[in-house]
Amino acid sequence: MAEQYDIIVVGAGSAGSVIAARASEDVGRSVLLLDAGPDYPLLAETPEDLVNGHHNSMVDHDWGFAHTPTEGGRERPQPRGRVTGGSSAVNTAIALRGIPEDFDGWAALGNPGWDWESMLPAHKRLERDLDFGEAPYHGDAGPISVKRFAVEEMGIAHQAFLEAAWSAGYPRCDDANDPDGWGAGAQPLNKLGRVRISTAVGYLAPARIRENLRIEAETGVQRLLVEGGRAVGVEVRSGGEVREIRAGLVVLCAGSIQSPGVLLRSGIGPREDLELLGIEVQRSVQGVGAHLLDHPMVPIVCGVRGEAIADPESALIQSALRYTCEGSDVRNDLMLEQITFAEPRDGQPTFGILAVLQDARSHGQVRLPSADPDAKPVIAQNMLSDPSDLSRLAKCVRDGLDLLQREPLAGLITGVLSPDPRFPVDGEGLEDFCRRAALSAYHPCGTVRMGPQSDAGAVVDHEGRCYAVEQLLVADASIMPTVPRANIHLSTIAIGEQIGERIRTRPEIFGL
Repeated sequence: MAEQYDIIVVGAGSAGSVIAARASEDVGRSVLLLDAGPDYPLLAETPEDLVNGHHNSMVDHDWGFAHTPTEGGRERPQPRGRVTGGSSAVNTAIALRGIPEDFDGWAALGNPGWDWESMLPAHKRLERDLDFGEAPYHGDAGPISVKRFAVEEMGIAHQAFLEAAWSAGYPRCDDANDPDGWGAGAQPLNKLGRVRISTAVGYLAPARIRENLRIEAETGVQRLLVEGGRAVGVEVRSGGEVREIRAGLVVLCAGSIQSPGVLLRSGIGPREDLELLGIEVQRSVQGVGAHLLDHPMVPIVCGVRGEAIADPESALIQSALRYTCEGSDVRNDLMLEQITFAEPRDGQPTFGILAVLQDARSHGQVRLPSADPDAKPVIAQNMLSDPSDLSRLAKCVRDGLDLLQREPLAGLITGVLSPDPRFPVDGEGLEDFCRRAALSAYHPCGTVRMGPQSDAGAVVDHEGRCYAVEQLLVADASIMPTVPRANIHLSTIAIGEQIGERIRTRPEIFGL
């Protein structure tokens, strides 16, 4: 007989861990959480790359994906966490919220319950803000600890970056997660010291004691089981064995790259794509894998005067400038982010400033090259295809270059290495550089878009319920209809909170 659960959650990442933890609070409901990567129940036995939130983990617990940022561009790595906690376990622990307009925009697109007022309780539930927990828009008792570097604790480069920004007229921003905040200040981070507080640490660790929650790691989901237009379970592979597991509700939380892949292998996606792959069409759904959104990013790399300035043992991320592009009517659409160190060049230590477009409108797609579950997806970002994206990112790079000419930042560098000073960095020359140098900020979303049924590209409704298949929810960054003006980590956890709490408190709307 097949195993049977009330709920199967596919993917123990930034959203899936949250949903499994919240849903299993009802002790009368059995929950199975599946993940293809390993699981480390004890922090003392967790590998160093997952503990150390000062740096990304991009090798030991990574899927090994690649993306093509711009049309005709060369492939670049697309790191994604392959471990319980997902990408929340391998990122640089930036805990930056989207701004109210982002979520109000989701609601305006036909997604009730996703406006800022409705999302604020989810953001407050998830966080334990150790600096501003008393503020009415912050939480002080949630599972994800959030803290910021004091300026005097920051590295030399970050202090110089902030002083240069303030001298240029940008305001000081003590709390970047203030709904009205903008300017230069410390990045909020979900780590204590260097210990990364992933969703595996914050949500799963206290939930593991529950008898109704089972976590099964190193178990890949090959496809969903669909019978009569209804999801009834999953087909998994573990230790060389393939088996079926059944459930009353399947919640897909495999992420913006993997969730479309699971759907496509299950026969849910664009008919023409499925037929080319030789997959039997269960439901033809055009939006699966389409509308891939991300933040395009261009690194500005500089040589520095001494290794101590670019200390590779220090936290990579400490400070940032969040602001509005000159002439733009979209608030906080740009960000400049100082990074402590970059790859040495010709033996010379370097650091960088990342120019990031936060309000990106260009979109690409995720497709499968074959029906093989081990085949790596084809990720075509199509960044900067929207003229506004290109012009605003070029302006952001220009602003970063201008900051590097200001003291005390200017006194730390030997010169700008990229963009190459031998070539023009104004007008069309700067835009050409952006086309060549842009890459993903590692914030993919939108590939299983949420929207009203009248939206031909929408795959799920405002509750995360799949239109084409009953008893199937999708609840991760893939359902975002637009990309938030922030690193998407906290917004993805908030999606898990929002839908997880609905499953717990209103199970009848999910057929439970």
